[in-house]
Amino acid sequence: MTEQDEKKIIESAKKVLEIEAKAVLALKDNLDGDFSKAVEIILEASGKVVLMGMGKSGLICQKIASTLASTGTSAFFLHPAEGVHGDLGVLMKNDILLAVSNSGETEEIIRIIPAVKRMGIKMIAMTGKKNSTLSKHADLTLDISVEEEACPMGLAPTASTTATLAMGDALAVALLTVKGFQEEDFAILHPAGSLGKKLMGVAEMMHLGDGIPKVDVELSMKDVVLEMTAKRLGITAVYDGEKFVGAITDGDLRRSLEKGEDVFTLKAGDVMTKTPKTISEDALAESALRVMEEESITVLFVTSTGGEIKGVLHMHDLLKAGVL
Repeated sequence: MTEQDEKKIIESAKKVLEIEAKAVLALKDNLDGDFSKAVEIILEASGKVVLMGMGKSGLICQKIASTLASTGTSAFFLHPAEGVHGDLGVLMKNDILLAVSNSGETEEIIRIIPAVKRMGIKMIAMTGKKNSTLSKHADLTLDISVEEEACPMGLAPTASTTATLAMGDALAVALLTVKGFQEEDFAILHPAGSLGKKLMGVAEMMHLGDGIPKVDVELSMKDVVLEMTAKRLGITAVYDGEKFVGAITDGDLRRSLEKGEDVFTLKAGDVMTKTPKTISEDALAESALRVMEEESITVLFVTSTGGEIKGVLHMHDLLKAGVL
């Protein structure tokens, strides 16, 4: 490949990205009351969001359906060609049909419209032609029109499919925002893979019961070291009776030695940190990891809302669970 050929390839790729970026940015001007109404209709529906599209639009629909489902909006993809041959039976009266067609004239989708109307199902059109058959029969329309395709022949769906995908993401995020969808909700729907591991709760991997190092505030530092050595977590909780009053870490021991103190003449209360870093038992592993990284520490006590120690979490526990 010559240098000129390589330059031509790079310039071609840059032009594609410029056209598609422009198409996505232009969608901001297409947002109107219909977008807000679409969010409202979906929120009020007791059924599912059923996405439908042919060809490349169908592939984009599958991704949008997946994004909606993973962010708390029940959704799935129905192939229109299968729909006209009996699969419309999956549609229920309380569902919402989100039909995607850049031209708004896709034959398989147009043939389904009468059946959808008879069933009383609300239909949201996502199309680049607001005067199309699909748009005219829809309850509302999300405008995904683009000035041009990135394909130099203007034939292959490129900028239009990118714009459709972006509009779908905008809809999904708007819905999760209004619903107040949180990390905890996301974790429930993503239990597997590296993402699922990061969204595990700290309660699932913390040390419990006898595995939690504990000493009394009046205990000698010799016995404190023995407890820390036995539990091998580099930390121990310090109690005054039944009350959690602080913690001692390997770092606290080193700092005492650096000061020239005779550590073994001291008591736990003399060396402890009174305000150790803790994390709620309801927190996610990702949150614990973030605290450890920000504070440059390797262990956290896990506490209840009332401040009671429920467990202890070490960086090694996150490593073993695959969070890192």
